[in-house]
Amino acid sequence: MSVVTASPIVAAAGGSFLLETRKPAEVFTPEDLNEEQRQIAATAAQFARDEILPRAEAIEAKQPGVLRAALVKAAELGFTSVDIPEEYGGVGMDKVSSTLITDHISVLASFSTAFGAQVGIGTLPLVWYGTEEQKQRYLPKLAGGEWIAAYSLSEATSGSDAMNVRTRATLSEDGAHYTLNGEKMWTTNCGIADLFTIFAKIDGEKFSAFLVERSSPGLTVGAEEHKLGIRGSSTCPLVLSDCRIPAANLLGEAGKGHHIAFNVLNVGRFKLGVACIGGARHAVAEMVRYAKERTAFGKPIAEFGLIQRKISTSATRLYAAESMAYRTAGMIDAGMAQLSAELAASPREAQRRIEEYAVECSILKVYGSEMLSLVADELIATMGGYGYVEDYPAERYYRDARINRIFEGTNEINRLIITGWLMKRALKGQLPLLPAMKKIMDEVMQPPSFDSDGEEGELLAREAEVLAGAKKIALFAAGVASQRFMAALEQEQEVMADLADMIAQVYALESALLRARKLAGQGSGVRGQGSAAGVAAAMTGLLADETMALAEQATRRVLAACGEGDMLRTQLAILRRLAKFTPGDAVALSRAVARQAIQLERYPV
Repeated sequence: MSVVTASPIVAAAGGSFLLETRKPAEVFTPEDLNEEQRQIAATAAQFARDEILPRAEAIEAKQPGVLRAALVKAAELGFTSVDIPEEYGGVGMDKVSSTLITDHISVLASFSTAFGAQVGIGTLPLVWYGTEEQKQRYLPKLAGGEWIAAYSLSEATSGSDAMNVRTRATLSEDGAHYTLNGEKMWTTNCGIADLFTIFAKIDGEKFSAFLVERSSPGLTVGAEEHKLGIRGSSTCPLVLSDCRIPAANLLGEAGKGHHIAFNVLNVGRFKLGVACIGGARHAVAEMVRYAKERTAFGKPIAEFGLIQRKISTSATRLYAAESMAYRTAGMIDAGMAQLSAELAASPREAQRRIEEYAVECSILKVYGSEMLSLVADELIATMGGYGYVEDYPAERYYRDARINRIFEGTNEINRLIITGWLMKRALKGQLPLLPAMKKIMDEVMQPPSFDSDGEEGELLAREAEVLAGAKKIALFAAGVASQRFMAALEQEQEVMADLADMIAQVYALESALLRARKLAGQGSGVRGQGSAAGVAAAMTGLLADETMALAEQATRRVLAACGEGDMLRTQLAILRRLAKFTPGDAVALSRAVARQAIQLERYPV
């Protein structure tokens, strides 16, 4: 399948959004989908309606064979082979199309969890690092759904500290096989998987990955875990007791397993964020439908302002996450389009292009998972007592949402990754972050300027000014923290997390703003985009106010952790100057978003 090659889309450097200004034409949005991609999205949505939702209760109850059968049906439509090259039985889709499938198939968390493990972390290590023989042997079976994949990294004593695994691998004297001993925990798809990617240390030292078939002697699958949420997905411990596998089943190089583990998690984080978008879109529709049907005090509760605020808040966060996801996928595809045909066909090159956007992947994972938790909570609040009982899907949304903040690296770990990744790139000279911080530090010591950062009469000029201010505040806070802690900054986790939240919010607001401007420029004659442009502008307005509030609060904490006395008072005065902005009419904006959602009975874009 051809890669999206819309020439204006820019494959910007990862993390450069904090330093550079983009134009609407330079970013990919869901409104830029071509007809083939729209058909892919429609097919995935229909599959979700026809094959997943009618089997939701059976999947949740773990009725034997139901989940696996659903994965096989997904494979028949090519959904499980989206990122597998054609020569191994896959369809090799562009990243936007792959994103669409994950998005629109994610209506039941138990299924999307199993699907994500199959398509992403279960298959991509083999696609990227497998030998030709390994790919020929396993990928066609995974592509067609004949085999189910699983990824086993975590252990009882090493969750976030992944390199601290205790599972050992010992090479036989004749070099013919490895013997694995240890126990893995929380392996998704474990109970139904045929092929496991298992991480162990060779001789207790060299962190490495291995392909282990279910039939391997010495491999035992434990009992299913009884979980708070995603109850229909399979999660079991995996016991390796003198488990013998051929030496040829070493995946990648001995001692280089961390490259596999961490690079595949970038995709896992991105796809998890996308799955949260699909789940939230479904939950928002449930919220709106219930609010229209439920009456109180003689009228539908959808007419009440505080219910409308729940709808608009949920829709706004979803809009921001959706805008970030497709912008990121578009950048990956644009980067692939710049390559020669030979390089573009290389799975490792695709991996490197995704690795370029590691910070954006972590942002989407954190923002998307917390967005879905908020939406699930607001859905229960909208439904009241009905939302709290199992007869309605709201309580399942609420339970299912929590795991997303743990999966693929906890949100705490990912916050450290966001700030740490940017700082490391800056120190290596790969991202001009240090000069940008110095420029801001010099600028803020000058007398205040009252010039506007936006052009007079510019569309969404207020929101653009807020974005410019938020970028300056983030760079100012990062500069202060860097000067105070220098190389020890990575030990200041609270400061790192506050910086990460500001950086993530900048990416969210900028992606929303660029999309809203792009929608407005497309006019009202295509697919109802006039009304979509209006509601996108309103959501961007709400997001702008939220961004400045978050940036100011987080920066106050950073400054207080970095200084005291006169220096702190001076820095707080600078912050007040940078954070000065004109708030929008949040009540009017919220009502505009809610009215559109209520009229359409769904997420309003």
